Amino acid sequence: MNIRPIAEADFDQVWPIVRDVVQARETYALDPDMDRAAAWKLWVELRRATFVAEENGQILGTYYIKANAAGPGDHVCNCGYMTAAAARGKGVARALCEHSLETARELGFRSMQFNSVVSTNEIAVALWKKLGFQIVGTLPEAYRHATQGLVDCYVMSRKV
Repeated sequence: MNIRPIAEADFDQVWPIVRDVVQARETYALDPDMDRAAAWKLWVELRRATFVAEENGQILGTYYIKANAAGPGDHVCNCGYMTAAAARGKGVARALCEHSLETARELGFRSMQFNSVVSTNEIAVALWKKLGFQIVGTLPEAYRHATQGLVDCYVMSRKV
């Protein structure tokens, strides 16, 4: 698996991943009616950097990295990760997160914070914990899950 910066042409494969994850309403608090142009702006243009994981020309997943806050808080980064449905369970999210931690160090960030990890996303919560993240806060009923109703979200953090 190769992880590299996103190219504009990659978005033809990234857009279905983003669309499917957002429309599922299980992990991201984004408008499920988001169109391709809005997704491009959100996932690529407004970020410090965006990467894709590919294998044999197939995009398996993607992540962005950005400062979590401005000014005195800009030493903490935030990332978002999405994996293609067909690639789940194959180590893509782990590889993306490990790459993002390295990228964060290279960009001068001191820590990484996930602002809203949906508590029912147990696979992601377990993976982030394995990679050294800790739950530092719980946001009660902060997410309207498509099938489970109101569920908690976690704030997770670690030093890079």
